[in-house]
Amino acid sequence: MRTLAYEPDPGYGPWEQDLRVLRLGEDLRQDLVLRQEQPRGGNQPYLALGRLHSLLRAWAPGVLATGRNAGSDGRLPWLYAREPVPKQVLAPLIGTWAAGLSDGEDDEIDLEQQLKAEEGTGAPVLPDWEAERVDLTETVESAGGTAEPLGRLYHLLPEAVAFRLAGTPFRTDGGVLRFRVVSSGTSGVDLVSWPPLQYQRRNRTWYYSAHLTVTVHTVPFARQFRVHVATGVRRWATRIEIPRWKLGGATVLLDAPLPWPEGPDRGYRLMVNSLGYEWSSKEIGWKRRSPAPLLAELDITRRFPEAEELFTAPEKWLNGSQDVVAGIVYHPVLGPHEVGAGLMPRERAGLDTWIGQTLSPVLRRCADLSRVTRRNTPALLPRQTRKSAPGSREAQQALARRALLGRALGGRPLDVEILWQAPETRDALLTALPKVIGLAPGRVTDEDGGTSWVADGIRIVVRARPAGESASALRIATDRKRRPAVRLAEGIEQRCALVAADHRTSEGIGLVIAEIAGKEHFASVPDSDPKHALRVAHGRRGRLTQFINLPEPGSADLDHRAKSAWLDAFRQLGAISPPPHRVGDAVPADLQYAALWLVRCTKNGPTRTPDRRLVAVRFRADGDPGTFSGWDAGRAEWVSYPKMLLSLLETAPAPRAELERQIRTLLFQLRDRPTLLLANSGNLRQCWPALRNGALSRDLLAFGTGPAQRIALYGEHLRMVLVRDGNGRGEVPEWYAHDGSGRIGFSEGVWAPAPDPHGRVFTSITGTPPTAARPKNLMKLLPAPGGRTSPGTTAWNPKLLEITVLGRHSSESSADRPLDLATLTHQLRYHDDYPPLAYPLPLHLAQLAKEYVLPLTSSEVLTAGPDRSP
Repeated sequence: MRTLAYEPDPGYGPWEQDLRVLRLGEDLRQDLVLRQEQPRGGNQPYLALGRLHSLLRAWAPGVLATGRNAGSDGRLPWLYAREPVPKQVLAPLIGTWAAGLSDGEDDEIDLEQQLKAEEGTGAPVLPDWEAERVDLTETVESAGGTAEPLGRLYHLLPEAVAFRLAGTPFRTDGGVLRFRVVSSGTSGVDLVSWPPLQYQRRNRTWYYSAHLTVTVHTVPFARQFRVHVATGVRRWATRIEIPRWKLGGATVLLDAPLPWPEGPDRGYRLMVNSLGYEWSSKEIGWKRRSPAPLLAELDITRRFPEAEELFTAPEKWLNGSQDVVAGIVYHPVLGPHEVGAGLMPRERAGLDTWIGQTLSPVLRRCADLSRVTRRNTPALLPRQTRKSAPGSREAQQALARRALLGRALGGRPLDVEILWQAPETRDALLTALPKVIGLAPGRVTDEDGGTSWVADGIRIVVRARPAGESASALRIATDRKRRPAVRLAEGIEQRCALVAADHRTSEGIGLVIAEIAGKEHFASVPDSDPKHALRVAHGRRGRLTQFINLPEPGSADLDHRAKSAWLDAFRQLGAISPPPHRVGDAVPADLQYAALWLVRCTKNGPTRTPDRRLVAVRFRADGDPGTFSGWDAGRAEWVSYPKMLLSLLETAPAPRAELERQIRTLLFQLRDRPTLLLANSGNLRQCWPALRNGALSRDLLAFGTGPAQRIALYGEHLRMVLVRDGNGRGEVPEWYAHDGSGRIGFSEGVWAPAPDPHGRVFTSITGTPPTAARPKNLMKLLPAPGGRTSPGTTAWNPKLLEITVLGRHSSESSADRPLDLATLTHQLRYHDDYPPLAYPLPLHLAQLAKEYVLPLTSSEVLTAGPDRSP
């Protein structure tokens, strides 16, 4: 297995560059702060430089990168450049930007002229450029043995790598691609092939580019840090098919000639902007940090696009006007696009070869990974074959589900209420239930028309009635003077009152399956989708909720969706368990699994209210009533999984220190038996900073500012495994499999750089679901003559999951093998009822609990319902 990851080449030595560094200076920074319309509060006002940085990166020749925190401290490095940028270039850029900081008339002093003035005039001036030799591979090693780059390299090195790639065309038998650098000021840098490629379909031209993203990352206990290059397709919008008021924001990349003399890296960058609907003007406009509105003042010889005309005629500007080209980055909300997302492994391998050659000799490709075990899957049910009895696998699955459901219900009846809108949905749900758990058709048993099933100690009663007004759009107040979170909370409370008016009660465990329209049907009124309101409303009455969307005209998947709805409902009831593993006798028979997940809600979340909640779940394999349970933070104890879900609707948010205390408390309650604790380091380090790669040490745990301690102190038989995915920022690399003979494709299993009994870091790759199977050799970018090309195909690639065995059980007589724990973690990604999971099953279920984290911005406290003890 080969990853698109590259590391400093020890054979080359340091990758050093002679750069020029400019500091903003405190005098100039303070002058700019005074011009700023609304400086942020605090002891030291902050200068917002994002718009200026976008302008400088694109139009100041030679600027490599912008520094961090220069807006709060003028003594810090501000600009890094390959050669000094003359004042005659910087002054108009800074002056034009500064003129837009305030709408007042007190700031009419021409800053551009001030910056061009000589020292001694009393006006703020730009400090001189300083020469500095920068080692782009400078590394420090943490106490735990993890190599980390110096902090500034997280934004300097991606820029340097991106410019090196942009300076070398990508050539294949099918043609040539040249890349432009797209810097947004984050820790990563994008590149897009330019000009865009074209694809003719449905009597229209669709535009797209190759897309690369360069980021810098660390790997636990590795002696080198890594540069990751992710590959994909960047699609361009040519027609926007939504009302303008629905466009909250869209990225625009602008290509315009520089109005200055020639400089280094000239023409390598595209300028990043954003446009969207402005409620105040009722028009499409440039967002605040976009430098595009400043260009006309800097170059009066060219015409630049207005946001409104770019929205109206995006294809015109994508083809260029007077050497100016602008492209709106496509997003599905803008309408359909005939170019599919993603690249297949054959094309990724070609890009990897080019990247490796271009970055050599300063960086080298990381070593290939080899499969380290053949125990890829747990004891799953045999696949259905032609020789199998018809329906035999489905029958075994149904029996297993029924047994798990009986164990989860614990002898209590299950009362289900189906709130339907389409009769066919009601019928499909009633038909699917007995099939899913292997029962005969139910019979009507009460005067309300309820249908019941009784078997193996299980009693299920299902009542169906029209959803009525409860499934309609929420009534959201239009008073924009109040925060959206407050108006949404009022709408949710109104729906809760409507649901509470129904005084029907449940004899046993309550479950509601509600049919609602898809979220696109509520797009005309923001926040009017009733889904989350119904979950809160029924949760207050002690009922779990599962949703199913109205059938779309012409769709034929209703039976499948009905089955999935029941499976998800059973999962909420706790009727699920990992398949038996096939790791061997090294795993204790009474091993329990525990998983932690931090739910983070933002002001753009489901209820517009920020919040942070810790979710913990526990699996036990011995079949006792607590087989699948969750952590109730309010009561500080393990409770049934459905009870934990409902408790999340009540639990108040906790500060970081409190979250760490919760973790220590629940670890104490896991000490009674061998435990494998699973966590996603990218997720949990938000509340547990000691899980940052540079803070990790083998078999040690740390909390807060305290010292790291042996993991055995938190449980004599505690094991801990960290998993990591891309985390939205490319933290793990892309990959492809090869056999050394030219064949390229995918391959599942557990992988490592080399067999090492002391190795702690592994790679987990699952199989490809049948629905995602695609030919591996399809080409989208530059197909060779006679090769297979299909830009319209969506390329699905199995995601890499990094597994770090942080803590293992060790005694004088025995010790866990890290490979066994990694293999067990990998096998937990498989289940008979689901395609391969993104995370091990316990962690997957902890993550799904976020559906019940629905904080409300309101002075009212969520009141307890009549029954909260499923």
